Formats: sequence, structure tokens, C-alpha cells
Amino acid sequence: MQRIFSGIQPSGVPQLGNYLGAIRNWVNLQDDHECVFCLVDMHAITVWQDPAKLREHTLTQAAILLASGIDAERHILFNQSAVSAHARLAWIFNCVSRLGWLNRMTQFKDKAGKDRENHSAGLYVYPNLMAADILAYKATRVPVGEDQKQHLELTNDIAQKFNHDYGVEFFPQVEALIPPEAARVMSLRDGTKKMSKSDPSAQSRIELTDDADTIALKIKRAKTDADVLPSDPSGLVNRPEAKNLVSIYAALSGMSIQQVLNLHQGQGFGPFKTALTEVVVNEIAPIALKTSQLLQDEAHLVQILHNGAQRAQAIAEPIVMEAEKLVGFIKSA
Repeated sequence: MQRIFSGIQPSGVPQLGNYLGAIRNWVNLQDDHECVFCLVDMHAITVWQDPAKLREHTLTQAAILLASGIDAERHILFNQSAVSAHARLAWIFNCVSRLGWLNRMTQFKDKAGKDRENHSAGLYVYPNLMAADILAYKATRVPVGEDQKQHLELTNDIAQKFNHDYGVEFFPQVEALIPPEAARVMSLRDGTKKMSKSDPSAQSRIELTDDADTIALKIKRAKTDADVLPSDPSGLVNRPEAKNLVSIYAALSGMSIQQVLNLHQGQGFGPFKTALTEVVVNEIAPIALKTSQLLQDEAHLVQILHNGAQRAQAIAEPIVMEAEKLVGFIKSA
């Protein structure tokens, strides 16, 4: 089986968009891949994190992944900072990667905006650490969204340059594993903006720790328009909030948007929101309940992450030690 590396930042509580865009896909990939799942806490601190919150979010994220169906016995689940190979290989890659390559990374430009001089150097070299995350395990497939494809292309550039510079065929080329088309989940308060765990308003998102009552209230308050649901997807054009709610229903029910409209055309949003609530609660409430149960035993979660880190280190350590030897480092016995 090919080895997959997947990472998620523990910088907040995952929301419905994270679930549909990544987590649900990870669960499905476990059947025919060797999976390394990582809570990338080193990436998280490229922007300021409250230390107590970072620890809390790391444990909550671990609980959510387990509650969603990640199998930490068959596969590996750990936090990035617990395995030193990531940082060691990232430094080598900082010296392999070129400034011109990093200057082309659009994610840094988007995040930094006009204030780039005041952002951390860590945010700038974030893609080099991402390359180290993947190549420390010689992973050959990485599930990514469109916004991360450029970083994966850089990973392959770094691997090629390392191999060329040291006259080896050591690091493999990595394949972007684009998940089945997922709904682009937008804010419940503004259908033109992506749903985000960093949005100041918790009412803008469905969090994976929300119980049934909280989900129902958030959907009830979700922004809509005055028209009824159309009979055809073309009737959702220029209706971002309506399109968002219909898309969420479709993604969670396994239906097409046309099939959803066939069921609910002509309805106002009152009845539709009731139906949507049932669909969302059926999927998310069990995850929230299981997460709550897991968080009651934090010591057990810490042990799962510790065990995962030991297994991850057993894979990464010989690979990174060989990379250090190729570079010319003298390693103590």
C-alpha cells in the first residue's frame, strides 16, 4: 500500500468545511493506504497561539479525528512537535529551497497581505516544513485541496534538487491526491466567504463539537434570502446563501444538488432549514458526542499521541538520519 501523509493544524475546533473537505476523506483512505495523520502544531505557531489553547486544541483535534473514524491502531496519529525529524529535515530543506521559489507561494501572500514585513519567518518558510513533514516518511501520496497544490509542487522541486545536489535518488516524487469534489462550505452569516474556524463569530460555522441543539439554532439563524428554493441549480445563481445551504445538504446526504432541489423545490427556507438540520445533526452530533466522551480522559488521548509519535519516529528517524549523512553531518553514536 502507498503511504499517505496528512496534516491538520490544531489552531481551533474543526468545522463542517474541514470535515467535508478533509477529515471524511481521510477516514475513507484508511482502507487501502498506510496513513500517517499528523496534528501540525509546529505549523500552527507560525502565527501567535496561546500556549494553553494550543494544548487544548491539540487534544480536542485528536479526539475529533478519533470520533470521526480515524483508526489510531491500524494507522498513525501524533502531534508534529513530538518527532524531531520534522524540524531537522525542515532545516536542511530551508537550505535546499530557493528564495525565488518561496516568493512565488501565493498562500503567504494571501495571509500576509500588505503587512508581510511583520509576519514570522516561520510563516514564510512554512512550505519547506510541509515538504519535510511529507518526505520524512517518504510518503508518495498527499491528500490536498486546491489551495495546497502549489506547496506540493514545491515539495517535489525540493526533493528533485536534493537528489540532484547530492547525486542520489533518495526522496520520491509525491502525488497530489485530490479528494472527490467536496462542497465548498461557506459561512452561515455570509455566503460569499468560506466557513472558517478563525471567524470571530461562532454563528458562522458548524463546529464538530456542536450538539444537536446548537446545530439547530445555528441553522435557524443562518442567513438566507426571501425567495423559495428553485427547481434547477441555475436558480441558485447569485443566491450565495441559498446555494450554500443546498450544497451542505447535498454533501452530507450523498445527493446531487439537483436531487435536493427535486425534493424541496418551491419551499421557503423555514421547512428547508428543518430538513437540513436533521441531515447535519445525523452526521455531526454523533461525532460531537464521541469527542466529548474521549475528552473526559485526557491522559488516554495523550497516550494515543505518544504511541503514535513513537511509531512515526521509527519510520522517520532512519530516513532523516540518512539525509543528514548525505548532507555531510557527523552523527554521534
